[in-house]
Amino acid sequence: MDNIVKACNGIFKSLIKGEYKHLTSEIIKELNLKVLTGLPIPQNVTPGEVRRYFVGVGRYRGAPAEDCEYLLERLCSLVNDNRDGVQGLDPLSSSVLLAMVTHLYIAWIHPFGDGNGRTARLLEFMLLLQGGAPAPAAHLLSNHYNATRQAYYAELDRASASGGDIVPFVLYALRGLRDGLGNQIEEIRGYQLRMIWRDHVSHALAESKTRDSAEIRTRRRELVEALTDVGGPVPLSGIAALTPSLAAVYARKTRKTLTRDIHALQELGLVETTQEGVRARVDTMLAFLPPKAEKQ
Repeated sequence: MDNIVKACNGIFKSLIKGEYKHLTSEIIKELNLKVLTGLPIPQNVTPGEVRRYFVGVGRYRGAPAEDCEYLLERLCSLVNDNRDGVQGLDPLSSSVLLAMVTHLYIAWIHPFGDGNGRTARLLEFMLLLQGGAPAPAAHLLSNHYNATRQAYYAELDRASASGGDIVPFVLYALRGLRDGLGNQIEEIRGYQLRMIWRDHVSHALAESKTRDSAEIRTRRRELVEALTDVGGPVPLSGIAALTPSLAAVYARKTRKTLTRDIHALQELGLVETTQEGVRARVDTMLAFLPPKAEKQ
């Protein structure tokens, strides 16, 4: 895993420097060298060099060793000739399609004695970055393959058995990319919501008409933040123990102090009491977030 992280960082830096403008078989070999360096590998494997012997994975048989160099060159030509657009697609969409196809072709060719899958994922990452995908999104396809490994191998086998039909694999990869982007968007919205909410809480406590001390405002802000982190109602009996800091503070107070704090926060619209317990009213901030795009 460390090799993959280092290789990804290396690719990112190289692209910033303007390198890797044209894909070559030497670049693909370099990626294989990076993912295998320092790892235990079979004696007949030389990292960064195309294999000179037959390989097979399960029922699949890799390309003949004598054809691997030629097939890598053909793959590079395919990528370089279509960088500006595949059948009218914009550069980013083209890079997504090319990345998926390139991954599949590396798996088909199986040019190296070891590390073919990791090399394919690195190559895919590089092509997505070159096409304009942000780095976090460029990792999503690799994450999808790892998370759905059984389906991944099934799709590779299906594509191979079909004699070259790449559409099912591309659709499988696109679904993973779509879901991954959706999850990232939700994470970003959640982060935005928490930032807006925390600002709102601080402002509401600072603007409170009651003359509370800084100690009281700090305690109540921590109480709201603890309830926010829980994400749901908390029974009154469990509120004081939400964090070690709150437990220490309320251990020195009476039960009435906690009750007064909750009442004050209710007056400010920061919490509400339900049958299940007390919860932070984070949902009141949803109106301040950009609207979600409707699903097609």
